[in-house]
Amino acid sequence: MINTLSREIPIIPRQSALIFIDVQNYNARSDGGEYKDKGLQPAEAEKKYDYFFKHLKKSVIPNMQRLQNACRKKNIEVMYTVIESLTKDGRDRSLDYKISGFNVPKGSWDAKVLSEIRPMEDEIVIPKTSSSVFISTNIDFILRNLGVSFLVMSGLLTDQCISHAVRDACDHGYLVTLIADACATLSLERHDTAINHIKGYCRQRTTDEFLREIQLLPSA
Repeated sequence: MINTLSREIPIIPRQSALIFIDVQNYNARSDGGEYKDKGLQPAEAEKKYDYFFKHLKKSVIPNMQRLQNACRKKNIEVMYTVIESLTKDGRDRSLDYKISGFNVPKGSWDAKVLSEIRPMEDEIVIPKTSSSVFISTNIDFILRNLGVSFLVMSGLLTDQCISHAVRDACDHGYLVTLIADACATLSLERHDTAINHIKGYCRQRTTDEFLREIQLLPSA
């Protein structure tokens, strides 16, 4: 683990992982199950969540693709979490997910990572059934097996699963870099508020800033 008592230090590629959180068909496409569960047709979902889908398409997904490509070139582990039950009927979901009505059946189309950032064959995809990936999965065990000390985070939603993951990763002893413009939630106000609330748990970079940083680092 890292002994330097600061969050403001560059990552070490061979000890790092980029994690895309919940960027999947269920919630990142207007024809996804989250919107069908609310009785919305794709056109209705796009209209109701106009800011979210436009921002995803114009800025956030392109930034994710740039991060993904750059990290692969530097041999930085690229990982994904998806909301996905271990069962078809979702009986294993957290109580919160049951109350919220989230059920992404095991093996379903909704559980697939968005095609724009499709995982490579040997990249790790971790299903989760709670807001924090550190609560309902063995990700901490996996990361330690991989020798990871630095986490780079991107995904959805900024003020929900991203915020949970950042805080829990910090408490588990990881140094977290949040790529603020590669995350999104349902409004700019919600996004900015969440970013400000978790400043004390991570260092924050734009996609451009992070890419400039890792270009100067040796590959693993």
